[in-house]
Formats: sequence, C-alpha cells, structure tokens
Amino acid sequence: MATDFKLACVLFDLDGTLVDTAPDLLACLNQAFRQHGFATVDPVAVRPFISYGAAAMIKDCLGDSATAAEQEALLNTMLECYQNNIAEYSVFFSGMAETLAALEARGLKWGVVTNKRERFTLPLMAALQLAGRAACIVSGDTTAHPKPHAEPMLEACRRAAVQPWECVYVGDAHHDIVAGKNAQMKTLAAVYGYLKPDDRPETWGADALISAPTELLTWIDTALCY
Repeated sequence: MATDFKLACVLFDLDGTLVDTAPDLLACLNQAFRQHGFATVDPVAVRPFISYGAAAMIKDCLGDSATAAEQEALLNTMLECYQNNIAEYSVFFSGMAETLAALEARGLKWGVVTNKRERFTLPLMAALQLAGRAACIVSGDTTAHPKPHAEPMLEACRRAAVQPWECVYVGDAHHDIVAGKNAQMKTLAAVYGYLKPDDRPETWGADALISAPTELLTWIDTALCY
C-alpha cells in the first residue's frame, strides 16, 4: 500500500454492508408471493441475491416458472410493500454503529453509494437517523449509470468534497469492488454481507477482506498506520 495514501472518507454500500435490510426485503418478497398465489420461499436461500436487486431475487426464486408479466407484477407489489415498510426490521450489522461513531470521532467523513433507488434509499437513511450524518448519499438512479460504473463513486466524492484517491469503498458484492477500483479508490470486501455460495471475494481484487464492520477500523489503524 502506498505510504502517501491519506484517508479522508469511507464510502459504504448500503444493503448487506452498512445495514442488514434483509428482514424487511424478504418479508415483502414473501408477502408479494402470497398475494399473487405463489409459494413463499426460504429467506436464507434468497438472502445472497439482495445485493443484485429485487428483480434478481424474484428471478432466482421462480426462474422460468413465472412469466415476465407475472414477475413484473410481483416486483411492483414487493416494492410497494417495501416502500411502506422501509425500516420495520432493518438494523445495523453488529459493530457498525460503533464503527461510524469511531470514524466521526477521528474526523473522517463517511457516505453511502448504493444501487438502491432514491425512493428507498433516502427514507431508509432518514429512518435510521443517518441522513444528517452522511457526507454524501448516492443512489442507483442519482447518476446516469449505477455501479460498477465509476460515475456514482465520483459523484459521491463531489458531494463529500474529497478526491477519489482519498477514499476507501466498502461493499459486499463483486460489482462494489469493481466500482471502487474503477474510481481509483481503495476497496474492502465486506464478507459478512450478502454473499452467494459461489462468490470468491478473495479473487475480487479488494485491498482487504473484512468479516465484521469493526475490522474496518483495524485496517485503518494497521494498514494505514493511523
């Protein structure tokens, strides 16, 4: 690691990295399935697909057993349910609240770059009382291109008034690491998140893997000699 690297801002993916949103998303998924006459699914089996969006969750569950029109109807019902129940059960991953407080105590900025749509991102951040603390919040439809494109990452830097090479991006999916690298950021793979069984985060090219949010602080202290 370059000795002249100066960390100014930590950027987080949202679902599966900053917040465990699985309970709300999976509850709404099963509610949509019941409403449309489909069998409910095991939340544990679907959880790894959350990082790829609601449509991917439905596709993984149903495959070719539902038409495109049926999947679209399921998606609309699920998202309406989710919008009305944005933070019923969602919570920080263990250690994340303390990690955010520690970053702020060190004078470091932090923000969010997610592929979640603004209609969900902003109410969720507000419900968790994070909107006023984050230096930036960039959603999947904030810019013309979502992750893994570099554009949302660079928009986050603009809003936080930092340079990309002063940032580390933390995410639980391969496209998160690609996005960070595309923007010339340091990257950490959050292996405590929503990984699929065939994911191999050690091959993603991240600067390090972290198995708990507090390991971010360890990385800052040891790898960066802070």
